[in-house]
Amino acid sequence: MSGPKHLESEAPANEHQFVRITPDSSEPGERLLANEVPAAIEFDGTPYAVMMLSPIDLEDFAVGFALSERIVSSPTDIARIDIRHGTRGTGIDIRLEKEHSQRLVERRRAIVGASGCGICGLTTIEEALPELEPIGTCPRVSTAAIFVALNELSSHQKLNEQTGAVHAAAFCRPNGKIIAVREDVGRHNAFDKVIGHLLREGLDPAGGFALLSSRCSFELTQKAVLARIPLLATISAPTELAVKIAKESKLTLVALARQDSVLLFNDPYQSLVKAL
Repeated sequence: MSGPKHLESEAPANEHQFVRITPDSSEPGERLLANEVPAAIEFDGTPYAVMMLSPIDLEDFAVGFALSERIVSSPTDIARIDIRHGTRGTGIDIRLEKEHSQRLVERRRAIVGASGCGICGLTTIEEALPELEPIGTCPRVSTAAIFVALNELSSHQKLNEQTGAVHAAAFCRPNGKIIAVREDVGRHNAFDKVIGHLLREGLDPAGGFALLSSRCSFELTQKAVLARIPLLATISAPTELAVKIAKESKLTLVALARQDSVLLFNDPYQSLVKAL
């Protein structure tokens, strides 16, 4: 896959003025606000989706999104990625190797997706809840490692530190050391970016776990399974469907992860229980 073409860039955050009001006073101030832009995603020059996202790490997002959409199974399926920044949004054109174009025909859709939505535009339940191949890898992770990552995560959330408005997705080594963090206004976008980073760098997804600063919705468990990441931990609660998918797919699922406790919702290989 050749390198992306860069035109002009967009800032992930911009300064804005405000007035702070208290019961008996007011004063002007300035604050960085997270940028949220529409990204028109194309495959082979044909419109596919419009997603709202943070305009950073777009090449990682493109690869992770293509995998999550089940259009590619490897970065080698992609010939190149072209990024175009305009006055009203960003264009991301993902060019596939010719032998993989048929998969695009089978998965084509046209959507406008909000930053909190992962299934807008899907037309059948089968598309939203596809059959997933169960994970056959036991995570080599202890609960102590999850606490290490939780304690370290905030120091990696640079954009959120400035804006207080974006999610983070991290990939961590079995000992809890964070080796990659991606941020975005959309939790699923942030996770796609981390997945794309793993694929582009040739990192083994079974060699660690994912930690997300969000609730655990069903599409996040799907993304973890598709990326073959054996353990997913989220800071907020899971939905019932997310737990159901984790159990069906043998995904180890930890949620409501705090620095003093975590809730273990699925442990198919008894790896975390045995580590206690």
